[in-house]
Amino acid sequence: MNLFTRPARPDQAPPPALIRMRAIATGLLVAMAAVYLIARALDGIHPGFGFVRAFAEAAMVGGLADWFAVTALFRHPLGLPIPHTAIIPRNKDRIGDNLAAFLRDNFLVPGVVARRMRRLDLASSAGRWLASPSAGDGRLRRGAGRLAADVLEAFDQNRLGGMVKQTIGQRLRALDIAPLLGQALDAAMLKDRHLPLLNGIIRWAGQTLSANEHIIRAMVHERAGSIMRWTGLDETLANKIIDGLDQMLVDMADDPGHPLRAKAEEGLAKLAFDLQFDDAMRLRVEALKLEIIDNPAMQTWLDGLWESARQAMLRIARDPAAGRQGKLGEALQQLGTTLQQDARLRATINRFVRRAAVGTAADYGDAIVRLVSETIRGWDAQTITLRVENAVGRDLQFIRINGTIVGGLVGLAIHTVDIVL
Repeated sequence: MNLFTRPARPDQAPPPALIRMRAIATGLLVAMAAVYLIARALDGIHPGFGFVRAFAEAAMVGGLADWFAVTALFRHPLGLPIPHTAIIPRNKDRIGDNLAAFLRDNFLVPGVVARRMRRLDLASSAGRWLASPSAGDGRLRRGAGRLAADVLEAFDQNRLGGMVKQTIGQRLRALDIAPLLGQALDAAMLKDRHLPLLNGIIRWAGQTLSANEHIIRAMVHERAGSIMRWTGLDETLANKIIDGLDQMLVDMADDPGHPLRAKAEEGLAKLAFDLQFDDAMRLRVEALKLEIIDNPAMQTWLDGLWESARQAMLRIARDPAAGRQGKLGEALQQLGTTLQQDARLRATINRFVRRAAVGTAADYGDAIVRLVSETIRGWDAQTITLRVENAVGRDLQFIRINGTIVGGLVGLAIHTVDIVL
């Protein structure tokens, strides 16, 4: 490998902008070498070539020094194991730990999060974007979308999904669900919203009766005496029972004031009261809730819920326009308009977001820091080196260019001083 080449990277090609800037920096260094050789050959012809030679010589020194410095960040210059080179791959884990510590100390401290969130009006920003997603800087949106997609794909999905599932599970366990159910049932009955459910139960009962007539006939036949079976009265009795039940269900469906409907509503009202104020009922509901949460089927459903949400976020991040099509897009646009017009709703959302952010920082700040640190530790050294170089390498080439020019100017100044003195 010669001085101006870099190791082949089979898994990720450098972006065109980086290739172009590297070629400019290297070309300038080569040009200074050519100028130096020409000025050195012509140095005795005219004193002015001495100034050119001094500029070119110092420019080469400055360019080579900065080439070495830039290259040493990512690999060993010329492949030689020189101390304090290949800084990023050699110190990948320490860089990850420092980045995690920086996040913890500057972003995930509850007090810091509270101060920062207090200055933000996220609801207004979200409302403007949802109502008019075409407004704003398209490049910024695309860049933010790509960044969000890269972050979602970079993290360990099993660990991140486990953290999400654990968070949901903890929130469900902490939720006192019985009073909420009781209040919801009370509110529904107050506005007669329970009637469709009651009517549906009556229709289901009628369909169930119709589909299971043979079971009722068999039960009556088995329990009837031999005389009733011999005379056929068991069949008559079964028909009467089925007809009576069917007529009762028809009357309940047609008559809103039917006594059995009143009994059902009375039972629902008692259930709503017990859910809110009866300790025994609340304990039974709590036990049922915990049993459901601990059920393996529930855990599998939460896993699928997280993966579906992650895939949806990835689709929207990669193609925001596609994610906003159809009924979902209309609903999001309507939500944006409402957020812009309703000051109380904006204040409520901002307050909720602040509390959620502070609570997340307090409860999961250390876990997030460990996730970042361990994710970077798990990355291959070459992969993270290439990613960092492709991200900032173009800007680092300006260091080489500036070093060449500044070095030449310093050399020219020194040569001038030497001539004068």
